[in-house]
Amino acid sequence: MMRKFFAQRRKKKTSPLMQHMQQSQPQLAGKKLSSSLQENMDLFRSLLGNPHDLLIRSFLIGNSNHPCAVIAIDGLANADMLHAQVLGHIQLMISTAEKTVPTEPDAILNLLFDEVLSVVEIKKETSLAATIDCILSGDTAIFVDGTSEIILIDSKGWKSRAIEEPVSEGLVRGPRDGFTESIRDNTVLIRRRVKDPSLRFDSTLVGTRSKTELIVAYIDNIVDHNLVKEVHRRIATIDIDEVEESGFIEQWIEDDFLSPFPQVHNTERPDKVSAALFQGRVAIMLDGTPMVLILPVTLGLLMHSPEDYYERWIVGTLTRLLRYLAAFFAVFSPSLYIALVTFHPGLIPSDLAFSIAATRDGVPFPAFVESIMMITTMELLQEAGLRLPKPIGQTVGIVGGLVIGDAAVSAGIVSPVMVIVVALTAISSFAIPSYHLAIAFRMIRFFAMFAAAIFGVYGVVLSLITIIIHLSNLTSIGHPYLAPFAPQMPRDWKDLILRAPVTFLKDRPEVLHPEDEIRMRTGDSK
Repeated sequence: MMRKFFAQRRKKKTSPLMQHMQQSQPQLAGKKLSSSLQENMDLFRSLLGNPHDLLIRSFLIGNSNHPCAVIAIDGLANADMLHAQVLGHIQLMISTAEKTVPTEPDAILNLLFDEVLSVVEIKKETSLAATIDCILSGDTAIFVDGTSEIILIDSKGWKSRAIEEPVSEGLVRGPRDGFTESIRDNTVLIRRRVKDPSLRFDSTLVGTRSKTELIVAYIDNIVDHNLVKEVHRRIATIDIDEVEESGFIEQWIEDDFLSPFPQVHNTERPDKVSAALFQGRVAIMLDGTPMVLILPVTLGLLMHSPEDYYERWIVGTLTRLLRYLAAFFAVFSPSLYIALVTFHPGLIPSDLAFSIAATRDGVPFPAFVESIMMITTMELLQEAGLRLPKPIGQTVGIVGGLVIGDAAVSAGIVSPVMVIVVALTAISSFAIPSYHLAIAFRMIRFFAMFAAAIFGVYGVVLSLITIIIHLSNLTSIGHPYLAPFAPQMPRDWKDLILRAPVTFLKDRPEVLHPEDEIRMRTGDSK
């Protein structure tokens, strides 16, 4: 019922919240600017609450002494650009011109637009709502008394963080640049890698009040256009006041909000996004966050790392096999310990069974309670290490784990074998390339532990079957999550668990239904 409710909400073509906002602000809906300069200035001060960072510069233009004004927001607009290319040109070029400055307001506006202002992005506007949106986005408005038409100049110039190496996705071999909070910097990082003229950036605004810029990026002659239409349709249904981070977009457009598995991939790495675009995927960039979304995704994509392709194919294959083994340990290590120690000690080799029994002598708790205590402690240490400042967080994680583990064993609360199992589980979860997929594994780990505590090894097997069934039914923007496992697409198996040599990877993923399926047209395919 809940899935059906959210699916119906996505099908709405008009946003009820947007309608409410338009009704609650009738002074902006469809209203035009006034031809009086003073009325416009008073109106902008009133609508914006006369803020301290509202810059209004009134002046008389040239030898005609006609009143004009410039409006911008301090900190959003580039002050150097305003002084050099706007105010400087208006005062100098017109005053030193040999011809007489016209006295008609429309003629003065056209003279400024056509001959004086030497900026690249410039346009005329008459709508009050559009003018306010542009000014609040960092643009500069030029008003001329006597005309309701104004000039808008793209003067965005706020300070942004420098391009740095991504913290959450480190590599030994590969590019060191990462996305920033500026969407313009992020589009430049993509264009540096994708010099294809078919690269498209579809821009829109999300958030009824925040009006945050969002860009849908794809390569036009590669991507499946049905995928692009579906992404745009889901984005159009977003009706929320503010979109603070791309996580809002991810949660809104995902297929199944009840699933613990991420259905949209997020990354800070431009090389990963450009590779996804060349495969036929879609990227979503949001202004104000360095996290870019990639969709659709599969379980295989979340287990891959860009470094798999930068190293030789043997190294890439071995590291992938190691990651899948780590994923299994991260989910099922505690549950297998519970099942074997509690229900099936006969499955353990005799010497190892006697050793485990000796270490558990005096432990007052059953294996299930012991595992829950240690796994929960590990999760608390990991969360505390993330929230604390970086130097302190690393110390808390390492020292806290050593001290608590040693103290718990010395006090006879847990067995040394349990500490080893917990350590193996934690290390395995850190080997997952996608942080959000690792979180999903951490959640379903508890499900497997409860199943093992009730049914033993049969519970572990049943939990594995349940997870596989769920993944088989899961989709990402309508694309199967387990592809090319289910449905079977043998052509894509050479870049799944095994990473075949580059010369073998001549086709794009079949699950994406790309328009151009061939990515390698020259050379021996072997």
